[in-house]
Amino acid sequence: MQIPFRSSERASLGVEWELQLVDLQTRQLTAGAVEILEELRPEGAEEHPRAKHELLQSTIEVITGVCGTVAEAKADLAGTVAEVQAAAARRGLGLMCAGTHPITDWQTQQISPKERYQQLVERMQWLARRLQIFGVHVHVGVRSPGKAIPIVNALTQYVPHFLALSASSPFWVGCDTGLASARSKVFEGMPTAGLPYQLSGWERFEEYMETLISTRAIESVREVWWDVRPHPDFGTVELRICDGLPTLDEVGAVAALSQCLVEQFDTQLDRGYTLPVPASWVLRENKWRAARYGLDADVVVDDKGTVLPVRQAIADLVEELEPTARRLGCEAELADVHRILAVGASYQRQRAVAAATGGDLTAVVDGLLAELRDGLPTQPLPGSGPTGTPPVPGPAQCAGGHAA
Repeated sequence: MQIPFRSSERASLGVEWELQLVDLQTRQLTAGAVEILEELRPEGAEEHPRAKHELLQSTIEVITGVCGTVAEAKADLAGTVAEVQAAAARRGLGLMCAGTHPITDWQTQQISPKERYQQLVERMQWLARRLQIFGVHVHVGVRSPGKAIPIVNALTQYVPHFLALSASSPFWVGCDTGLASARSKVFEGMPTAGLPYQLSGWERFEEYMETLISTRAIESVREVWWDVRPHPDFGTVELRICDGLPTLDEVGAVAALSQCLVEQFDTQLDRGYTLPVPASWVLRENKWRAARYGLDADVVVDDKGTVLPVRQAIADLVEELEPTARRLGCEAELADVHRILAVGASYQRQRAVAAATGGDLTAVVDGLLAELRDGLPTQPLPGSGPTGTPPVPGPAQCAGGHAA
């Protein structure tokens, strides 16, 4: 089986941002995508070019076109979000983003009418129905399939960096999960999700896909939802590890990290370097640590078991990538990583709001709505550090995902 790779312009960029539709009275996730997207659909077009359906009718995914810089991608997203926001407001709905919704029960949600999603639910059943999760995906262009797999393999060592920085899903159906990123663990339940297999080249990738398709495990490459994957149709490497990000500033920061890393690896391949292939046990352990502890995680940095605080690892990575960022014109967006480290990742900010309001998770929803509207806070919230313990029922006090 041959899978054509439609080569892209080097370091070109595309971003996908999954937004939640929230009833402004109840703060619950609420269906509205069908009506909103129909209103926004240009006359004569099948769908809006930048706003799309997702699995749930309470979700709208906004996407960019092919961009050259992170600033261009942010401006592209902002324009579409403004359209969607106005249409949502006319229906009493607000927009927000986080890896999970703090209080809504996934069993109340309506599946989108698109046949693709209906088939997914029929095949995956409970695993698909509980996918009330939201992410940010970043595509970075590469010019050949020969580079795609080595770059995917090398990027996996930065999965904990991206996950800790973006972690925004501490709550699940009214409970504090004890995790920084519950979304990443929910998504791992899907049979083709999670860390990618470390393949030796494009031919091995084609063989893997041929096996899955011929055995009817999947129908197309689009159904392999790895944390980092090649996207043959777009000619990109796609980073899918990030939780949903509440602000455009944070989206820009992870887009800059993604673009710089792929560009750095692309350059190293041109110079004849062999890119690293991290040990699989290290990858699994580091992803778990980032999902559990977020920015307070210590990550394993070599095969000998040396550990380093992920905060320091992220700061060191930003410093390493600064020359690449200057060449790509995303130095300001890369510097926003330091702003996130200073004010706290979203999971920390959400817990701080919960702590300040006696465990009121509707206040957390209000905070997320405000952040999408106003941007990343300028100061850390009290209780957003590692000692902040919000008075929200945890796993020991919850039954079946609901507060007991």
